[in-house]
Amino acid sequence: MTQRTLIKGGIVYSVDPGIGELPCGDVLVEDDVIVAVGEHIPASDAHVIDAGGKIVLPGLVDTHRHLWQAALRQLAADWTLGQYIDHMLLQLGPRFSPEDVYVAELLGAVEAIDAGVTTVMDWAHIMRSPDHADEAVRGLKESGVRAVFGYGNPGGPPAPWYAPDVTRVAERHFSSDSGLVTFALASMGPEFGPLDDTLADLRLARDLGIRSSLHVGVGLLGRQRSITELHRRGLLGPDLIFVHCNTCTDAELRLIADTGGHASISPRVEMQMGHGYPATGRLRSAGVTPSLSIDVVSGVGGSLFAEMRGTLEAERGWQHHVALSQDEALAELTITTRDVVRMATIEGARTLGLESRIGSLTPGKQADIILLDTDRPNLSPVNNLSAAITLADNENVDTVLIAGQIVKRHGSVTDHHLRGVQARARSSRDRLLEAWSGPRTATASAVLPHA
Repeated sequence: MTQRTLIKGGIVYSVDPGIGELPCGDVLVEDDVIVAVGEHIPASDAHVIDAGGKIVLPGLVDTHRHLWQAALRQLAADWTLGQYIDHMLLQLGPRFSPEDVYVAELLGAVEAIDAGVTTVMDWAHIMRSPDHADEAVRGLKESGVRAVFGYGNPGGPPAPWYAPDVTRVAERHFSSDSGLVTFALASMGPEFGPLDDTLADLRLARDLGIRSSLHVGVGLLGRQRSITELHRRGLLGPDLIFVHCNTCTDAELRLIADTGGHASISPRVEMQMGHGYPATGRLRSAGVTPSLSIDVVSGVGGSLFAEMRGTLEAERGWQHHVALSQDEALAELTITTRDVVRMATIEGARTLGLESRIGSLTPGKQADIILLDTDRPNLSPVNNLSAAITLADNENVDTVLIAGQIVKRHGSVTDHHLRGVQARARSSRDRLLEAWSGPRTATASAVLPHA
């Protein structure tokens, strides 16, 4: 029997140019699909969600988040990139058991849902055994979030079982690409290891027909010009997602655009840890519209609303700085709130290859929908709809639907099992940090000899 849900009387922000914005509109959902968006949709037999005073928009899309660090949130808030590599990746990462990974994946996914993020690319470079991989996938699937699971080597020479296990996971867990959780490869990239390892990753991903995501242009490591080298070898293409890009050259960014590649940026973490100034404006000038990502909740909060604001502030601040340094003033802003809402929705979907399924309130697409409460003091009254979205906080996320299923309602995650994950995460955190005293003998140079 078809399940029909009518989201009624909301302020609809569709991110679909053919539909636009509706001051008082409805969205009709049948099972997991949006079937109509408009005014006064008749649906007498549908379950009605009263959206009065709510902004109705597509769920947010995060294109690069290391969910495995969710139980260690805030730990890296005062770390540089070198300290993060040393402390998190070299010291704490090896302590993670498969159970720790499962708990963190579940907690991180619930955190995303609570914040209105309905799709996340889980950049899981914590795959220390096949059991770690299975538990990560289990956590994602139990959470109810839509996800792209990025299988990643934790660093160093790939283990003999690594490539065979990528294939095993693809066949065991992702025999179809139509599920809520799909598959990709999270490659450390040529700046974080031998080029041959990256080349092997790209061959493996292309043999499996999946996307690859790579960190590039990261701080001083970007001097290696990894995009230039991949281009020289004819390896750039539309199946590649380049994360950060801060110290890539303008010419390299144009190579991404010319070959149909994608970019994911995390301005708050990038500015904190020293990746280089966010490449937002340079990417856009090169013809690449970036998508947004949190990166690590061990360093920054998990709100994509905050990431939208950080993206705006960083790029606008840079443009003002350049103008003032030339004794000029900007006549108008060249990046708008509407631009960053697109980055957090349809452009994120496009980066992940899911734009035909999610990213806008379009009939025929999956019903990934969020409702923002505008009656709270931080948003009321609404005078600029796209600005209200960027200025929202997690507390404004009233309702979340993923594939038509209500996973958050009236401000609370609906599954009691998911709400109880915090206790398990605290136990995991305690075990991981037991007897850990911060910096030890390992250094970033141990894995980055060419930094």
